[in-house]
Amino acid sequence: MDVLTENFSLYGKGFLGTVQLTVYASVLALVLGFLMASFRVAPVGALRVLGTVWVTVLRNTPLTLLFFAVLLGLPRFGLVLPFQVFAVIALGCYTSAFICEVLRSGINTVPTGQGEAARSLGMNFGQTLAAVVLPQAFRSVIPPVGSTLIALAKNSAIAGAFSVTELLGTYKTLNELGYSIIWSFVWIAVGYLIITLTISALFTVMEKRWGVAR
Repeated sequence: MDVLTENFSLYGKGFLGTVQLTVYASVLALVLGFLMASFRVAPVGALRVLGTVWVTVLRNTPLTLLFFAVLLGLPRFGLVLPFQVFAVIALGCYTSAFICEVLRSGINTVPTGQGEAARSLGMNFGQTLAAVVLPQAFRSVIPPVGSTLIALAKNSAIAGAFSVTELLGTYKTLNELGYSIIWSFVWIAVGYLIITLTISALFTVMEKRWGVAR
């Protein structure tokens, strides 16, 4: 218990860093995921190809390699940003590929008659997708989206290896100070548990309120 009480500010800083990474990267992942899912079902061939390439490349690229590409590659092209921003970009883009596929599976569950009815009322593809298809699709994919964002929260631990303040990285300082590595990791695990349980509870509430009745 001493390792927590004597280093509460250190744990708090790491915990806050992980929360910030999770929130910002989740927002980016959801936005890009919605966009790429729309591309993948779009009537324009070029957009479908772009969505397919995005998902194929990112789903088959190790996250650590993507971190290297973003944090070390982008500055070579003159894009210099704080490491935390680069970490959000890497996490958000990587997770967006999985969000995209989850949403696409939800879109496929919406009866085609819904889209046809919307088009018969004069709606274009964008209006049909935004007002008719995606709202129904999201209702059916709330649990897998929640699971994907929980995975994002845990994947954020990789950012610590790139000088980004996050929860797992606190063990290095604690180890240097001579604290038990076991208890250090125990409290780190508790921090991640708090974050993942909070996300799980949020999506459970969303599922009860907006999810498809079973």
